[in-house]
Amino acid sequence: MAEAEALLRLRSRFRHELSQAAAEPLLIPEDLEDEERKKEKPLPRFNIHSIFWILSSIAVTYYVEFFSTIKTDYRIEGRWFLLGSSLLIISLLIAIYCIFYLEWYKEIREYEQYNPTLVPSATAAFIAATVCFNIALWPVWSFFTPFVLFTQFMGVVMFVSLLG
Repeated sequence: MAEAEALLRLRSRFRHELSQAAAEPLLIPEDLEDEERKKEKPLPRFNIHSIFWILSSIAVTYYVEFFSTIKTDYRIEGRWFLLGSSLLIISLLIAIYCIFYLEWYKEIREYEQYNPTLVPSATAAFIAATVCFNIALWPVWSFFTPFVLFTQFMGVVMFVSLLG
């Protein structure tokens, strides 16, 4: 009988410890590493990757005479360029609406839940603008056009990431 009582006490003590352990969050080594990473200071804004894209964008802009070509080259398909510019402006207006109005003024951080069509609409407009710009500028730089435009895009994205 004494053994049965000892076994029952041991079982109840084990259940009690198990219920306490279940109430506390269980931290496994991976979780500890994640918490340590959160405490570390953030990555520096200036890194080799962003500086590479910014310098590449500057070099491409200079060597292909990007702005003077856009202004004066008669080979540019004007209608496609105008359509691409319009779609790019639509995409940027959606981004400005999300960032400035919804996030800063209305303090809505999750604008995908507020209006689920904003991000897909901006993405579709940007992709369509990219296609239009490629068609419009193809007569000028032929198969280099996607590379020129992608380098410009990455340079702008990395520059903006340095700002904020």
